[in-house]
Formats: sequence, structure tokens, C-alpha cells
Amino acid sequence: METARRADKMKLGTLIHPTGNHVASWLHPASQIDAGTNFRHYVRLAQTVERAKFDVLFLADALAVREGNREALSRWPQYMAYFEPITLLSAIAPLTTHLGLAATATTSYHEPYNVARAFASLDHISGGRAGWNVVTSANIAEAYNFGREAHYEHGERYDRAAEFTEVVKGLWDSWDDDAFVRDRASGRYWIPDKLHELNHKGEHFSVRGPLNVARPPQGHPVIFQAGSSEVGRELAARFAEAVFTPQHTLEGAQAFYQDLKGRMAKYGRSPEHLKVLPGLNPVVGRTEAEAQEKHQFLQSLIHPEVGLELLSNALGGFDLAGYDLDGPLPEAVESWKAQGSTTSFRNVLNWARTENMTIRQLYQRYAGARGQRTLIGTAKQVADHMQDWFLNYGVDGFLIQAAYLPGGLDDFVELVVPELQARGLFRTEYEGTTLRENLGLPRPISRYAK
Repeated sequence: METARRADKMKLGTLIHPTGNHVASWLHPASQIDAGTNFRHYVRLAQTVERAKFDVLFLADALAVREGNREALSRWPQYMAYFEPITLLSAIAPLTTHLGLAATATTSYHEPYNVARAFASLDHISGGRAGWNVVTSANIAEAYNFGREAHYEHGERYDRAAEFTEVVKGLWDSWDDDAFVRDRASGRYWIPDKLHELNHKGEHFSVRGPLNVARPPQGHPVIFQAGSSEVGRELAARFAEAVFTPQHTLEGAQAFYQDLKGRMAKYGRSPEHLKVLPGLNPVVGRTEAEAQEKHQFLQSLIHPEVGLELLSNALGGFDLAGYDLDGPLPEAVESWKAQGSTTSFRNVLNWARTENMTIRQLYQRYAGARGQRTLIGTAKQVADHMQDWFLNYGVDGFLIQAAYLPGGLDDFVELVVPELQARGLFRTEYEGTTLRENLGLPRPISRYAK
């Protein structure tokens, strides 16, 4: 049952894994097989979703080559060799005009000054379209690349992330918006009183500032966050302006939506200033049978070693070697201390126990959407589901993760987007020129404004 019609429009982003979101996407004969190092491929995708009036293109990142069973990994190219995202988005920026450009930068193995400078620069290069996805690293291989033998503990990671984000936001305010007068007649380039030192001294960081980049066009690039744990939700309520989250039922999505937005008041924030965008893996056909056939073809390409490696990662490194693929998930998983994503761990365990799924069935479901929700059907069927979740306040929009690229994204753009537009759910033209304007977010006032 739908609630009263919402006055706002659905927001759409896309997460680009080079060949696609499905673990076997690179084996699809129509995928771009060299996508990880093919710049024109990314440009084509960006221009495709910009024509469709998407809000943002998002690139995930890691600071290490994926570790694990190398035999399995040799059959799974994702997160092995690909472009550094801020460099890539800076190159895409002049080839697009309205599309938001967002990337991950971990607070675990970066410094606030570097991150503030990089995203301020991207915001200037793109004319106000940058977004930063705040994450804490969960991949132990990243620690090895930065002089550590172990990760920060979970709580410490998030304490560090909160302080890190505060510092970055403070550095973005180093210059007042009108600091640069550039007046040849008077010989004055900038006004001394409009430059500010941050002088931050905290538990994890000591940063004087100021930043050597002018205040970004958006004031602050849009802050994204992905995480559904208790500390992750609190971080999102405090800082995030858009949240990526895995949700599989409308009831669960509604509960997350209400909980997250309900936390914002204590930070002096309005619920409208945060957009909840669950991941969505749509497989679209002109008929339901065609869509099912597309999905089953991709599922048939999953190598068992890759499926087990993927599922093991979701379970925080639990070794599934030697277990019957067509048997149940072993009971020992129940007491396993997951080192990876706790959200993924809980989802897989829930599927195993409530739906009596075998190990093979589990890795097939997880491989299809990497823990996100899969919709298989016609444009009308996919749009019906999206409309239901949107109008019933489970989401503010979706992060589309096409199963293979470019074809899966083309299908969504050509078939589903016109259906959403015809229903009045999604824009036909951009509202503004910046990512903030298109997401309906206010431009932050500098902390030094008088």
C-alpha cells in the first residue's frame, strides 16, 4: 500500500565495477574485457548515465591488490588492477557537464590534508560535482602497504573516521568564498583576513592548515558513506549527505531509513539533508523470460572456486574449502569472528538459516549482486519495485549496479529510466549544475562566516 505521493523525485546513481557488478561479468562476451585499464570505456559509461540524467557516478576503491586464493583470484579480476579513482574522475570531468563524480577514499590509510586537497581540486575541475565516500578499510592487505601488521580495531577505525571527516570539512573552509579579489589595479590578489588556519589537535590528527586550494564550488564536496553497523549509522547521521546500504526487504529498508534519519536531529541536521540510496542490481529484459535468461547465463559463468572465495570474503575469511557445495553452510560459521563486513556476514548467515540455502546457492545469490538486491524482470516490473520502495519511504533513490558493462547499464537506461520518467518519479532535466543542487542538498556555510 503506497503512502501519499512524495513531492520529491527519485535519485539515481551508478556504481561502476570495471566489467560489471556480477562476479563473472568479465566472461560475458559483450562486456568490455579490458575495462580496468580502458579510459574510453569509463567515459562512455559516464556519458550514458548523464544522458539519462543520473545524479552521480560512483567509483569504489581499495589500496591493495585483493588477497586470497590466487587460483580463484586469477578467475576474478575485480579489485586487482584498475585506475586510481580521483585521477580517473578528474579526466572524466571535462567530458561531462552535470553528472556527479564520487569516489571512495579511506580514512584508515590516507591523511585528512591529502583527501581535502584532492576532492577540493576535483570539485573545482568539475565545476562543483565532486563527492567523497567516507570509508574505513576492512582489507588487511591495505594495512601491509602502509607500515602496519594489523588493522585498527573496529571502534578505533570509526573514531578515527569521525575526527578525519571533521578535519577535512574544516580544511575546506580555509578560504572564504570571496577571498580572491584578483585586482590588478590595487595589486591585491586575496584578502588576508579571509584565510583561516584550522589548528586542529585531536586524538588521531594534528593539522594546522590552511588548505592550499580555494574553497570548493559546492562549499564542501558531497559526503557519502556506506555502512549499516551501529557506529556506521552514527557516523552517517553526523556527517553523511548520501548513504549507500544493502537492503533486501521493504520493511528492513523502512526501518533503516527511519532509524538513520531519526538520529540526525541530535547533530542539528534535517532528515531531508541525507539521501538513502540502497544498491540495486537490475537485470532487465523486454520480457520476463528474456531477463531471466540473461541472469541465468551470468550465473552459469561462475567458477566454483570464485564462488567460494567470494562467499568466504563475505563471511570474514571463513574457509569453505572441503565442504559440500550442495550442502548447508557449516554450523562453525555461527561462532566465527568475522574480520570483514559485518553487514555482509549477517546477510549471508540469514539467507542460509531462514531459506535453507546450500553453499552453492549462497554464492550464486551473493555473486549476482555482491550482497545487494537483485531485480530480474521487465522495465515495468523493475520500475514497480523501485516505485514501491520510494513512495513508501524505504529509500530516496538507488545506486544502480549493472551486472555487466556496458550492456547491463544500457538496458536500464534505455528501458527502465523512460518508465520512471513517464510515471513522474525521475527527472527529465537536471535541476542545477552542481551535485548538491541535483540532490537537493544545501551548500554549507563556512564556519568562519560572519
